[in-house]
Amino acid sequence: MLNDGYRAAVITASDKGSEGERVDLSGAVLMDNLRQQGCKIAAYSVLPDDIDVLAAEMMRLADNDLCDVIFTTGGTGLSPRDVTPEATLSVAHRHVPGISEAMRAFSMTVTNRGMLSRGVSVMRERTLIINMPGSPKAVQECFNVIVDTLPHAIAIMRGEAGECAR
Repeated sequence: MLNDGYRAAVITASDKGSEGERVDLSGAVLMDNLRQQGCKIAAYSVLPDDIDVLAAEMMRLADNDLCDVIFTTGGTGLSPRDVTPEATLSVAHRHVPGISEAMRAFSMTVTNRGMLSRGVSVMRERTLIINMPGSPKAVQECFNVIVDTLPHAIAIMRGEAGECAR
């Protein structure tokens, strides 16, 4: 379980959401889950599907040590405006592919469309950045897949984990 010492940020990539034309249900699912885990929501934003805008917010959050983990939702599909993975990769210091691989593997048990997700997971400084799908249902499913591993990942990044056990 996450705890009160962990800080999370949620960034929703949505042109319509950023213009107030769509309610951000996926971001709400993420924040509800994080709060249920005892995590503090350090930041929340709904931004347009724009590489530079998304990357700038990720860098601001990570470089100023405002959160331990950034969850993005939306922008991971095949649409020309889906650029969240590119924004995330542009700010990455280290790749953490197993997180996204685990989410895709689970998604494939629900629908073969799971293979179309291009989400990535990376580190910038001591912040983990995880791209989540855009649908509330998929966000919930993918969060359930990774939530138990997050405390260990955060502890390792903070230098607080002892010997890693398999």
